[in-house]
Amino acid sequence: MSLPPPLLVFSFILGAVIGSFLNVCIYRIPAGFSVVSPGSRCPQCEAAIRWYQNIPILSWIFLRGRCAKCRVPISVRYPLVEALTGGLFALVLWKFGLHGVTPVYWLMTASLIVITFIDLDHQIIPDVISLPGIVVGFVCSFAVPWMSWTDSLLGILIGGGSLLLVAVVYEFLTKKEGMGGGDIKLLAMIGAFLGWQAVFPVIFISSLVGTAVGIPVMIRQKADARLAMPFGPFLAFGALFYLLWGPELIRWYLRLFVPEGG
Repeated sequence: MSLPPPLLVFSFILGAVIGSFLNVCIYRIPAGFSVVSPGSRCPQCEAAIRWYQNIPILSWIFLRGRCAKCRVPISVRYPLVEALTGGLFALVLWKFGLHGVTPVYWLMTASLIVITFIDLDHQIIPDVISLPGIVVGFVCSFAVPWMSWTDSLLGILIGGGSLLLVAVVYEFLTKKEGMGGGDIKLLAMIGAFLGWQAVFPVIFISSLVGTAVGIPVMIRQKADARLAMPFGPFLAFGALFYLLWGPELIRWYLRLFVPEGG
């Protein structure tokens, strides 16, 4: 979709600002801290970060990746999360334009970013994000003209139910827990936002990417197939990929494998 470049730039800046808040959520939610109070501060010396030291991406560059007071290094993840959020917000706007669904998918994108980095750090997916996300995704389905509320409801049931079935069968066969409850609730949330039609493509994409990443990691670490890797980031990637390019992917698949007239 053709949009004026200033709109895309604005969406990137908006996403970067929200990404700065997402960094707070990623750090504080697993620790059980409030994401509202106190204000941003250095985790090392606890010095308050002034507004001009908290400009997304730019402040990290100007401060050379260090706290202005104690000079302790600040992780490069902070500007990366801000840039990632800004880039994805711009892509969502490019895909859907000035439409009522754009804020809905911005909200889903922000939630998936927080979930991804928390799962990478702690191998948990907080219920405080996924469970409200299921409800919000279902409510937002009424604002999506190409998806009915029944599509969203079925997305919740099929999304959560499919991974629950995998978890039960795996545990029955191996006597070990293989799929965490957080992944089940996450896919239910994704189904709520994207509908039941997205569930199996998301599982396929996330499994494909997870395998492509997991095998080299196991080889490098000389681990076996029991190496624990969080699946949430791959589900999040699959959901965002489907959101941005799902219909094109399905059409490509049908042209490639389904004969004309078949």
